[in-house]
Order: sequence, then C-alpha cells, then structure tokens
Amino acid sequence: MNESADARALRTDVPLRADVPLPDSDRLAPQRALLTEAFRQEAAARNRPRPTMAVLPSRRFVLLTAAAATGLVVTGGAVVSLTQDTPSAAPTPSATSGGRQLLSAQASADTLELAAATVEKIGATEPGPKQWVYEKTTSFDQGTPQSAEQWTRWDGTGSASLPGFPRAGDTSTFDPNRLQVWYGPNQEEKWKKEGYDDRSQRQFYRFLATLPSDPDRMMAAIRKEHAIGDIKGETAAQRDWREIDVLYRSVLIPPNAQAGLFRALAKIPGARVEKGIKDPIGRTAIGVTVTYATRTASGSQGKQELFFDPKTYAYLGETNHAAPAKIPKGADGRPYAVASPAPGTDPDEMTTARAAWGVVNKPGERP
Repeated sequence: MNESADARALRTDVPLRADVPLPDSDRLAPQRALLTEAFRQEAAARNRPRPTMAVLPSRRFVLLTAAAATGLVVTGGAVVSLTQDTPSAAPTPSATSGGRQLLSAQASADTLELAAATVEKIGATEPGPKQWVYEKTTSFDQGTPQSAEQWTRWDGTGSASLPGFPRAGDTSTFDPNRLQVWYGPNQEEKWKKEGYDDRSQRQFYRFLATLPSDPDRMMAAIRKEHAIGDIKGETAAQRDWREIDVLYRSVLIPPNAQAGLFRALAKIPGARVEKGIKDPIGRTAIGVTVTYATRTASGSQGKQELFFDPKTYAYLGETNHAAPAKIPKGADGRPYAVASPAPGTDPDEMTTARAAWGVVNKPGERP
C-alpha cells in the first residue's frame, strides 16, 4: 500500500537514543489523530459517496465585515502586502513535496515563541479615520479559486466591494463588475448608544491594543468581549482555537495582540507547527495545525490549519475541515444518492487565502 503524505509527515530522521524516554500516550495522541484521519479520508474516498456540500461551523464576527483581513503591518507608512495575482486551484496539503515537516510539541512551542518575539518588535501606525483598509481574498469552491476585494473605512462609516452585490431597492441597472460603495451612519456612535456587538475596525483594534501579551490573561479578556458564542459540549481548547481562528481575520492586529495569539496557540494541546509547506495560493508558508479525530461540538473534524509567512509571520490564510455531512435516508432506509465530488476536491473543506492587503486613501484604490 502506498504511504500517504500525512503518514510520511509523522516520520522523523532523528535516530532514537537509549537515554531518551519513550513518548507517553499524551504526546503520541496528536500523531495518532493525524494518522487516523489520513486513513479515514483515504477509505472514505474509496468506499462511500461524499455529500456535495457540507455545512461548516457558523461564526459570529464582531467586525464590520465578515471577510476582514488580518496581520496587516503598517510601519512608518509602509504596508506589507504579499500578493499572488493568478491563483491556481488550492493545493492539496498531502500533495506537497520536499521538506514538509511536522514539528514536535517543544519545537512547535519554540517556533511560536520566536514568532511572538518577532511580531512584538514590529512598529504599527493606526490608519486615519477617513482611510480605508483594503483586502483581496481568494476562496476555493470545490477546488476552483474565486477572488474578491473589499474596502472598509477605518471609522466604520463606509464599505466597498468588487465584485459588487445588490442592495435593497431597484437592481435593474446593477453591474457586479462595477465597484459598489456604501456609506452609512456613524457606526461607533450607534454602538455606544445601542450596545450591539458589531464594532468598527478602529474600535476593535483599540480594544486589542489594551490587551496584555500574556496568553492566559489576553484570552480571558477576549472571551469576555468577543461575542462568537458558546457552543455546548465544546472543550476549552477547542473554544480557544475557534476564537483565535476568528481573530486572525481581523483587519489590523496590534503587535502585542499578535504576540499573545502566537503564545496562546502554543498552549493549545495538540497544536503543532508544520514547515516546508505552501499556503492555499502557493506561497511558502508555515502552518499551525490541530487535528480532531472525531467531530467537535462546533462541527469540525480532521485537520485545521492556519498559514503564516515564515519570515514576517503575517497571516496568509486557513484551511478548515468540517465533519462529513450525514446523508439522509429514503423510505427504504437507504441513503440518497449524491454526486461524487470532482477529483482533488473535498466538499467538507473550507479554504481561504489573503492574497493582498493594505491601507489606502479611497475605495477602489489598491496598495
């Protein structure tokens, strides 16, 4: 039987030494989960039909836009922007070759501490109230890349998108290829008066800037303020991963909070760093992964991965797997027939990448 890439990722070229104790069950658990998941996926692809679409865990955002950018670094007016204009189909992680390496728990913690120490030293300048945050994202629907651009005014009073989407009213002249710009009331004032969850990006950035970089204290403060919602049956570690996953979609994250998030990831049981990989649109990256061998309360199952630039540690994207959807049964007790997915695609996978981002002076402008 051919060895799967996930199984190969578990190997190590470091020789065993007699003076090193054997790993205990807790240390082996993440590797067992990875191997089990790899075998489960291979068997599922061969032996049973897959649903054409799975419902991924819903998320509740506290930001103005659901497709917000993350890890934007503004230093002395310069904006870090990593781009890829012609994305190909999302690469399957198991298909990457070369030096893919899943680090041990200690090596992962060391890498995440290095990331924290690196981003702590980055200077950051808050945009002006009338500036706009630009983000270009690429998502993959059954392996096919789809790109979109979003502009959000820093004070929360405007947004723009391309391709556009129709709003309420007459849509007879609507053109999706024309930049759609929307201006509204002062969101920050409305938030103060009504106390609802959505905040402007400026408000959320300033909240994060007040947090300590100590991971325990930071996560406690975030759980109190960040309304993603509790899920019955979810463990503390699963909740922290979900919380961090959503936070990395924030438009701007102050250096102290970026450092705290990396340190918080290091404390999640089973979290590991992968090196020698590519992000969803083919850029060199490192990944931070957890693997759920069984369905979680939020609906996740299998490998969950966050991608970062290996030098700047800027957030690049993510791949999440949901538990396979249950196929309903007919009156005869047999499951309904469903179409098989296209080769190389996974209907239970959600993959997104941040292709470019920056701060600009008006909607439609690009960094």
